[in-house]
Amino acid sequence: MTRLETEIFSRHEKTVLAALRSATVGVAGAGGLGSNVAVSLARAGVGRLILADFDKIEPSNLNRQQFAVRQIGKRKAAALAANLKLIAPFTAVKAYDAKVGPANIEKLFGGADILIEAFDRAEEKGMLINAWLKLHPDRPVIAASGLAGYGGNSKLKTRRMGSLYICGDGASQCPPGISPMAPRVALVANMQANLAVELLMKIKGKKNV
Repeated sequence: MTRLETEIFSRHEKTVLAALRSATVGVAGAGGLGSNVAVSLARAGVGRLILADFDKIEPSNLNRQQFAVRQIGKRKAAALAANLKLIAPFTAVKAYDAKVGPANIEKLFGGADILIEAFDRAEEKGMLINAWLKLHPDRPVIAASGLAGYGGNSKLKTRRMGSLYICGDGASQCPPGISPMAPRVALVANMQANLAVELLMKIKGKKNV
């Protein structure tokens, strides 16, 4: 490790750091959920991230996504990878400008220990979850459902169904005039990231003792 890398992770317990550095996490979607998840996991010390998103950055994204004004118009996956290089340079990032579908999920994310679902649309969420669990029934997929608006912290929970975990309130939709907002989106994204770290310690921790 370089001196800077050692200093950045100086407060990590050695076995925790070893487990995280050996881990690979896939993040499907680089918007409100995905960009926040990726930043948190990289800062935590996850060794490798795989990002995939086919969209570009729009001004309306900046109220909750980890991008800057100067990046408007750029492709999300590449822009997020660039931002991660600045803030967490010791995490290896593979970014794909691609629409995720059943035909390419294994090619994109097959090397991931855990997959994070970070899509907007319910049908895309279902597609990703079902395809991943069919391909890798023993590898966790962490999804999100119900993060619209603001407030309602006490309603945010994590539910488990086998290898599927779902973070959020499970119900909220944005009423007219209320958009997704950074605080609640980031809360759910960080629930996903925090759970990923917990699961990685179970998956990787014993291998690094």
